[in-house]
Amino acid sequence: MSGPGSSPAVVIGIGNEFRRDDGAGPAVIGQLRGRVPAGVRLVITDGEPTRLIDAWTGAALAVVVDAVRVLGSEPPHPGQVHRFVVDRPGTEAGRAASSHGFGLDEAIALAMALDRMPGRLIVHAIEAADLTQGPGLTPAVAAAVEIVAVAILDDLAASRPEPRSAGGLDDRCS
Repeated sequence: MSGPGSSPAVVIGIGNEFRRDDGAGPAVIGQLRGRVPAGVRLVITDGEPTRLIDAWTGAALAVVVDAVRVLGSEPPHPGQVHRFVVDRPGTEAGRAASSHGFGLDEAIALAMALDRMPGRLIVHAIEAADLTQGPGLTPAVAAAVEIVAVAILDDLAASRPEPRSAGGLDDRCS
């Protein structure tokens, strides 16, 4: 796995705002604009694996948000949020089916094979209700967008190094 790179963090929203709940990822990115720490990149992508890999390569932390259908979840729970840290292919990401043809798990496997993983990868998955054509999120998914935005801000805050206290050993003496 690649170590931390030149970018402290990137948040990637996967989706298409013209496929109803598939627009959850871009909606979260919209909620984060103006709220993330300096240096954090916000990216919207369609989920194509090489674009995902390009977006997160060199980042110390990559946070991905996507609309999903959870396999084996009957009945579905639209708006339910799942968060997991991915450290190898076949982890919990395999339980959720992305709303895109080629899943996140395959992108992770390819990135690992190419040594292009971020230092740490966190996935926030929002269960979708409606993936048909048209704009607008269903109410349950729309409600989850702010919840995920706040959770991502928490992830970003937790990944920042602790500030050094005044009078510490690294302070300069005059």
